[in-house]
Amino acid sequence: MRDNSTPQVDSLTGTFLISTPQMPDPRFEEHVIYICAHSSEGAMGVAINQPHGVFTLPEVLQGAQLPIPEIEFPPIYIGGPVELESAFILFMSDYSTDHQLAISETVSLTRETRVLEDIANKRGPEHYLFILGYTGWGAGQLEHELVANGWLTVPADDNIIFNMDNSMKWKAAAMQFGIDISTFEDEIGYA
Repeated sequence: MRDNSTPQVDSLTGTFLISTPQMPDPRFEEHVIYICAHSSEGAMGVAINQPHGVFTLPEVLQGAQLPIPEIEFPPIYIGGPVELESAFILFMSDYSTDHQLAISETVSLTRETRVLEDIANKRGPEHYLFILGYTGWGAGQLEHELVANGWLTVPADDNIIFNMDNSMKWKAAAMQFGIDISTFEDEIGYA
């Protein structure tokens, strides 16, 4: 028997969740979350536009006693409030490793430390984000938040994830579908 109290939503794996100005949780203000897994059991995603601001990837490499190549490193990102001590690497799938979660045809996620070694030795992915923590939802929780207008869902764009300035990602993710997220109000319709 189907539970009608939980709204039914197709899998959002590989999409962006963009926090709207109506987001009731201030921890997610102006966040773009890339959904890495979504099923009837819940969802998991990582913020792609929230740089850490304190720690750097060269410091992580140094702490792991790995070489620090003379390259420009992306910032470390805060993926969400869950397990901030856990590290993830989101990367373009032209690079592969033994233990990775394919999110889309072009993007994968891993926690495998060998990827850090490859980055330190200039054999790693060309496009990647190093992320601490993640955002998670229990069964039905995300679906209820979507109904409450806290999030807008749009297809993900690899260019926004890996190549755009962090300060522009929130507006750009919505603008690719003609939505000015900064003025997004209670004009949400449901088909």
